[in-house]
Amino acid sequence: MLEIKAIGIGGIGCALLPFLCRYLQYSGEKARITLIDGDNFARSNAPRQAFSRLGNKAEVKARELAQEFDNLSLRAVPEFVTPENVARLLKEGDVVLLMVDNHASRKLVSDHAATLPAVTLISGGNDFVDGNVQVFLRRGGESLTPSLSRYHPEIAQPRDTNPAELSCEELMARGAPQLLFTNLMVASMMLNAFYAFSQDRLTYAEVYLDILENLTRPVTRPV
Repeated sequence: MLEIKAIGIGGIGCALLPFLCRYLQYSGEKARITLIDGDNFARSNAPRQAFSRLGNKAEVKARELAQEFDNLSLRAVPEFVTPENVARLLKEGDVVLLMVDNHASRKLVSDHAATLPAVTLISGGNDFVDGNVQVFLRRGGESLTPSLSRYHPEIAQPRDTNPAELSCEELMARGAPQLLFTNLMVASMMLNAFYAFSQDRLTYAEVYLDILENLTRPVTRPV
């Protein structure tokens, strides 16, 4: 069974997960999807996030998806990924869809992935009108593509903070404005990478995108 860990159920996660579930349900692929997020949905996020009610994002979204896609195995972990729980949450062979909004979490997940013999990590993020998707692949204890931090000093030396270390007030105040359309484009590029992975044809390490230019540009980099 394919083990998928979806980390960060915000704007990108809300756009990506329903389509991922629809594909998996009707493709017949056996998968278990674990939604991981310690944050709660706030009405202020409604312009780019879709939840049926207030509550923990992972729990609410997992319940919604389970009602619509009854052939899939879905579960929720209402926690932020931290140094204390990352080894418990992310295991060898996982497909990790990383959709967080901070570099500290990206570095933490990427560093842990680098210790696993095999893992597929697909990470997406964006500013207001542009963004990127990164792919970190490990097979047989070797990295086939660069880690998330290899060519991104802002991830290698993050200036932000893991959300687990923030108060509720700081969580609500954190982050720059994001645009629904850019979230959708990042989600689509991540799904494209997931499909290429499923067909054993994932050959690039990163994709840059810009919605104003209607641009996507894959980049292949040495490890």
